[in-house]
Amino acid sequence: MASLQDIGFSAAINLMSAFAFLFAFAMLRLQPVNDRVYFPKWYLKGIRGSPTRSRGVMNRFVNLDWTTYVKFLNWMPAALRMPEPELIEHAGLDSAVYIRIYLLGLKMFVPITVFAFGVLVPVNWTGETLDKIDDLTFSNVDKLSISNVPPGSPRRLKFIGCRFWAHLSMTYVFSVWACYVLYMEYKTVATMRLRHLASETRRPDQLTVLVRNVPPDPDESVNEHVEHFFCVNHPDHYLCHQVVYNANDLAKLVAQRKAMQNWVTYYENKYERKPSSRPTTKTGYGGFWGTTVDAIDFYTSKLQNLAEQEAVEREKIMNDPMAIVPAAFVSFRSRWGTAVCAQTQQCHNPTIWLTEWAPEPRDVFWDNLAIPYVELSIRRLLTTIALFFLIFCFMIPIAFVQSLANLEGIQKVLPFLKPLIEMKTVKSVIQGLLPGIALKIFLIILPTLLMTMSQIEGYTSLSYLDRRSAEKYFWFIIVNVFLGSIITGTAFQQLKSFLEQPPTEIPKTVGVSIPMKATFFITYIMVDGWAGIAAEILRLVPLVVFHLKNAFLVKTEQDRQQAMDPGHLDFATSEPRIQFYFLLGLVYAAVAPILLPFIIVFFAFSYVVFRHQVINVYDQKYESGARYWPDVHRRLTICLIISQLLMMGLLSTKKLAKVTVLLLPQPILTIWFYRYCAGRFESAFSRFPLQEAMVKDTLEKATEPNLNLKEYLKDAYVHPVFKGKDLDRPRVVDEEESNPLVPTRRTSQSTTRYNSEASSTTNTPVANKHSGSPGTM
Repeated sequence: MASLQDIGFSAAINLMSAFAFLFAFAMLRLQPVNDRVYFPKWYLKGIRGSPTRSRGVMNRFVNLDWTTYVKFLNWMPAALRMPEPELIEHAGLDSAVYIRIYLLGLKMFVPITVFAFGVLVPVNWTGETLDKIDDLTFSNVDKLSISNVPPGSPRRLKFIGCRFWAHLSMTYVFSVWACYVLYMEYKTVATMRLRHLASETRRPDQLTVLVRNVPPDPDESVNEHVEHFFCVNHPDHYLCHQVVYNANDLAKLVAQRKAMQNWVTYYENKYERKPSSRPTTKTGYGGFWGTTVDAIDFYTSKLQNLAEQEAVEREKIMNDPMAIVPAAFVSFRSRWGTAVCAQTQQCHNPTIWLTEWAPEPRDVFWDNLAIPYVELSIRRLLTTIALFFLIFCFMIPIAFVQSLANLEGIQKVLPFLKPLIEMKTVKSVIQGLLPGIALKIFLIILPTLLMTMSQIEGYTSLSYLDRRSAEKYFWFIIVNVFLGSIITGTAFQQLKSFLEQPPTEIPKTVGVSIPMKATFFITYIMVDGWAGIAAEILRLVPLVVFHLKNAFLVKTEQDRQQAMDPGHLDFATSEPRIQFYFLLGLVYAAVAPILLPFIIVFFAFSYVVFRHQVINVYDQKYESGARYWPDVHRRLTICLIISQLLMMGLLSTKKLAKVTVLLLPQPILTIWFYRYCAGRFESAFSRFPLQEAMVKDTLEKATEPNLNLKEYLKDAYVHPVFKGKDLDRPRVVDEEESNPLVPTRRTSQSTTRYNSEASSTTNTPVANKHSGSPGTM
């Protein structure tokens, strides 16, 4: 077990690492040559100009103003200075609400820490139970946990009850406070979202719905069928639509052509710098082997071939009716009409004509729009099965790492290292750093794998992909990182005790040992939450990549602009990571309060760092208006329930069954609390009030009476590979706007499996009040 000295050694190393990262960042951000790496957001907004333009040769690379170095830490107060309304306008509601999660952690755990240290730490320290257990390894840190409180017995129940009544009462206090903070934050974020939607300027997604599973029709193309359906069923509000093309293969060719263009640009720049010799390359993969050829001619030829393939594929898509998938983006004349369509069922058959709010154009994940609707259920079932096996198979390497990340495990596997690891410094490094680092390494590849699984499931927006990946990552952390670390660590460390004691004593040992894993999680918090966050602000990888591009590829100001990589908040991984710290704080608040100060440092440090990053660096890929918040609230509630159940299980090992019964109402009341919050606030994140929609429509008509919405929406939802290209757009049906009847193009009376009772004939008028199901247009 890690002692106070081991934890102190680890804290010193991590603090020095964090300060080293912060000092390096403070120095590097002041250099003009790094300005685009540490302030890219201002360049993208066109507010900041390059500091290397009008300076001397030396001043273009190094900041020679010594007064700026004196205030090298002024970025911290600057990050806190921007008011939240200005932050929302500058960075978006998604980013502003994300930062509030760290602030929520401070609001929740600062009061909890005060109560825990004022009430529970003295109670735990004076318990003197661990000293009386012979075959158990522990340290002074464990004496501050509930493990040091003696189990109950009939003869000592009155005295013992005094100690455990403190834990029981504090558990209720912590739960009530956590629920209160969560409620107030949910209320605040819901208000922020409604205010944001009310004040937001016009966007294409406010007037557009995504329609999926358009049923086949023997007499009309998808394009005609969509137009006909919405002219009939939304005659006063339908404006236009854009069908979806299966352009996945074309998108791959476009990406390859752009990559090839980069190689051509690279070698052309290289030749311009040194005109005396033409650059060469080899024809093999990556230019490492094969015949040596002229690099510019070689890559120009490959670029031309790709351009020809792209033109052929583009023509094929435009002329092949099968390239149009049964989905479309349908736009309306008003937000009110859009809200009605997006939030209602369009047909008596609930599996067709499925409508939902369209993502904003940059949020659309185009690859998944071509997936047939029936296939989606199969994909999601298989992905769920794969996720189950991934979560539980990952416990094997984690168990192995946890068994080795301690002195006894290493000595058993590598006995010849015993003299080395018994050295005081080496022992502190192994006990204080190795477990957290090993776990961090295992988690590096996980986000990419989970995002791939979410893409396979077929979701159509980047924001929803992030939300689904975050859900998977959260459960992975719960099972593997939290429960897996506790169970496997306990089993390996206490294996000898399990084998030598009678079976009736095993629950007692487990109950004592689980709180003792707090030392492992303290080391993890320091590695991941302290040094890791400090490394985040340094942006070492983007810094190196930018200067490599600047040295070899950049020739013009536009090239330099494209070389910037502002990055973005990765909600899929960062949200579950924050929630893991909430889980640790809630679980160990009443079990081992010594962990709480480390959590508070994490939340405070992260709040400052990510506020700076959001203001100066990150450029978000999309803006969802904080639609992810209900998921965050649900997962934090799950963390609270887990902490309550674990506390009940822990007290049951203390021979206090009567006391444990008093904790039963906690999870029940917490579930009721979650359902109340969902019923009170969740609709603000999934529906748009018709009253608000009408207000915005009325205001827009009054301020912009001559607005041409059709022109505004014309190219909003065109696939990026078709931007600027001529497409087969739906015909304008202005003559039908005031006509109660809509002519069809059907040439025969037909029935379909979706509707067997209706029919139509050539150019037969159909009343607008018709249901609009296939075969009845």
